[in-house]
Amino acid sequence: MNPSFSLHRRAFLKTAGATLAALLPATSLQALEPLQRAGRCRLRLSLAAYSFRDFFGDADPARRLTLTGFIDYCADHGCDAAELTSYYFPKEVTPTLLTALKRHAFLRGLAISGTAVGNNFALPDGPERDAQIAHVKTWVDHAARLGAPHIRVFAGDAKGLDRAAAKRQCIRALEACGDYAGNHGIWLGLENHGGIVTEVADLIEIVRAVQSPWVGVNLDTGNFYSEADPYEEMARLAPYAVNTQLKVAISRRGQTKLPTDLDRVIDVLTKANYQGYVALEYEEQDPWGQIPGWLQRMRSAFARL
Repeated sequence: MNPSFSLHRRAFLKTAGATLAALLPATSLQALEPLQRAGRCRLRLSLAAYSFRDFFGDADPARRLTLTGFIDYCADHGCDAAELTSYYFPKEVTPTLLTALKRHAFLRGLAISGTAVGNNFALPDGPERDAQIAHVKTWVDHAARLGAPHIRVFAGDAKGLDRAAAKRQCIRALEACGDYAGNHGIWLGLENHGGIVTEVADLIEIVRAVQSPWVGVNLDTGNFYSEADPYEEMARLAPYAVNTQLKVAISRRGQTKLPTDLDRVIDVLTKANYQGYVALEYEEQDPWGQIPGWLQRMRSAFARL
């Protein structure tokens, strides 16, 4: 090898490595601030597998939906991506299955926007809490193989702890899982989903306290339980959002559900300069009949930005 070439190569690698290190976040940072994104709001359409929860694993083969079939459905209905909820994978998740799903999505022109786990971090120290952390880390490994950049996680319900202690335990668990996820380039989004994060202020407090640059908010537009205006609550969470779930209905405490005002949701995301996936998570009746229309409405609205 030419000595001059070797010298220049080493210098290039040293410079490139320093540049890359500067671009990557440190493994431990101070409290999470609202995410700063260059450019303008960009919304990408995804669909959560949870929308067809009654059809995965159905005993009737004629009604049964597979993950591959769900990917096909997303592609056929003009989505940019599919969210493959962990609940609908077989009990034993193999590398072969994950690679096959990634391959199938690629061939259908889809990204996999993320996955989701069911977990509870609001637990005392012990085997049960350890198992919850291990479960999330396992799905980080799965998400990495899928090429999914995001996992939505839950804070959970306090068990054997007062609220303040439960929040501390959640923060510690998110830090442990966030460090692990960050090493794989995967975000964890803490969802506003009741339990110890029933109030938006509690969720923001937890996320801001987590010492990890890979933990943000999974903004679910349907999960608001206070008497406040839910769109105002969304606006408080949107600056921390790393993924968004759109519900077609929204409610306030003590009131009946009302249809989601899609324009107001988009206004909230635009003002926060959100850039990323908005996954339809349909929870109402007749998904086969209603989801196509909602996807079309979302796609048309996003195109106007």
